[in-house]
Amino acid sequence: MVESFRQIWKSISSRPLFFAFAALSLVFLCGANAHAQGVTLPSVNFGFKTTEKPDEVVNALKIILMLTVLTLAPAILIMMTGFTRIIVVLSFLRQALGTAQMPPNQLLVGLSLFLTFFIMRPAFDEINNKSLRPYLAGQISQDKAIDEALSPLRKFMFNQTRDADLALFVKLSKMERPKTLADVPTTVLIPAFVISELKTAFQIGFIIYLPFLVIDMVISSVLMAMGMMMLPPVVISLPFKIMLFVLVDGWTLLIGSMVKSFG
Repeated sequence: MVESFRQIWKSISSRPLFFAFAALSLVFLCGANAHAQGVTLPSVNFGFKTTEKPDEVVNALKIILMLTVLTLAPAILIMMTGFTRIIVVLSFLRQALGTAQMPPNQLLVGLSLFLTFFIMRPAFDEINNKSLRPYLAGQISQDKAIDEALSPLRKFMFNQTRDADLALFVKLSKMERPKTLADVPTTVLIPAFVISELKTAFQIGFIIYLPFLVIDMVISSVLMAMGMMMLPPVVISLPFKIMLFVLVDGWTLLIGSMVKSFG
């Protein structure tokens, strides 16, 4: 055993690549030890201290508010944009095809996210120009910036929300009937918008299911007529459904129709 290890060590150590790697490692370690004492690393300290300046308290509250907004950012992205409709429709498509985990969840979520940015780009640009930049430049107050940021999002949600869903949540909130859309609180608009998005997504999913359901029925009838009742129809229908989806250029047709549905 010892002789075999010695032979392996001799065969490795006799190669120039081994000496080059060893020399490079030695130089790196020596250089790291030589400069370790002269390198300074930044540190961040969190703590509480008393202050007599109101501006410092306001800045601390702004930081806490910013961290809260970052925590709620995923919920805002899902509930106040077209992300809900897109991800539900893509999930229906995968189930209609019967491909189990293909495309994978990460791909569907990523595609839904970028499609959401594409659809919401006009609203995001308006938020950046009328809310974020003026606030960072000190031209408007924080309350004004929040109102300007909510305005394009509310406009988008009103365009996609059904009157019946909005009336339902107005009734459930037990508030007075609003005279204009501006009188509708955002806390009432958001759940009405989500319900409308789910209803629209399920309607699109039903339409997607129909051609694939026809293929499943035809394949099942053929297999039953041939006496092959023990063979699962999904095994035979899956290639035909994929072929149909590819022949009609399904991704372009679906994505194009879904983006146009937000118009």
